[in-house]
Amino acid sequence: MTTIGVWARPDLAEAGPALTDLIAWLRERNVEVCVESRTAELAGGAASGGIVADGAEIALRADALVVLGGDGTLLGVSHALDRRSVPILGVNFGSLGFLTEITLAELYPTLLGVLDNAYEYEERRMLRACVRRRGHPDQSGDVLNDVVVAKAVLSRIIELDVTIDGLFVSAFRADGLIVSSPTGSTAYNLAAGGPILHPALPAVVLTPICPHMLTNRPLVLNDRSSIEVRLRAERGVEVQVTFDGQRGFPLSSEDTVLVTRSPRSLRLVKASGRDFFGVLRTKLKWGEGTTRRQ
Repeated sequence: MTTIGVWARPDLAEAGPALTDLIAWLRERNVEVCVESRTAELAGGAASGGIVADGAEIALRADALVVLGGDGTLLGVSHALDRRSVPILGVNFGSLGFLTEITLAELYPTLLGVLDNAYEYEERRMLRACVRRRGHPDQSGDVLNDVVVAKAVLSRIIELDVTIDGLFVSAFRADGLIVSSPTGSTAYNLAAGGPILHPALPAVVLTPICPHMLTNRPLVLNDRSSIEVRLRAERGVEVQVTFDGQRGFPLSSEDTVLVTRSPRSLRLVKASGRDFFGVLRTKLKWGEGTTRRQ
């Protein structure tokens, strides 16, 4: 590891001292530091000795990334990486995150392991979404969490035809539909009543949002499936598709959204001694007020 990229949530003013210490710590070890431009403003003069660059350049130069913020910050970074897979240390400012699971106290021991190429990590599968509109070029992108087709705030209930591997599944009447990866199962999918999937599962889950029929339940599929969601023609209905809540645009009648497994994955560095179930217990407050049985 010769170059470490440093990226923080742009409005995270309290990260300033931590950024100053981190940049100094890396320089002491003769590691080149590449600081995202808005992050450099938080670091003040501490970033002057490193390379200040935009997200695209950091994605090309860095051998590993330290991301300070929350899960939303890390999702934004994952989109900037495009086709590269580099180790990412997600450092959470606040409560433990599902993606940013490294605490500030764990940052330096974990980063030292990355520099020594002796670290634990998980490869998180991503999904690829392609929006198709007749007479227009396709709009596509990779997501770590989910692809969501949903009505706008004041719209009526919408109808979506869902096809899997060329086979018609159903016409869902609902506020929308979530197509989620295992990583994203603990995000919007969980809030909508979908199941929690272990992040290593080769699966994808379809979760209707507030379905009109109570028998419309979440559906878990093999992630090799090809999922097509088509918006039925209706007047006066505003519908949007969003990728990881980071990027979105309106859909028109008869537009289709095709979701498949992406060839990309995201390498998330793990803190030593923490596992997925420990994160679930902490985030979801499982077992509070009970004594663990020996």
